[in-house]
Amino acid sequence: MNEPVIADKKPAVLELTAGTYWWCSCGQSKKQPYCDGSHKGTGFAPLEFKLEVNKRVALCLCKHTAGAPYCDGAHKKL
Repeated sequence: MNEPVIADKKPAVLELTAGTYWWCSCGQSKKQPYCDGSHKGTGFAPLEFKLEVNKRVALCLCKHTAGAPYCDGAHKKL
């Protein structure tokens, strides 16, 4: 699998609490935007990201962002 699956063409805007999260990079997770292990055997791996404070974030769901795990608007070009 060379290209990730596009889970959606808009970001997941979420209020997250401080902590550690694992963002799905393959697009196959049923728990978007988080990893559920569906990447196994695809060549993709989840991306760990940490928040030091509670924060509103826009996490990429098209999986084509240059600033993973955050949305950079790449979905508008797909």
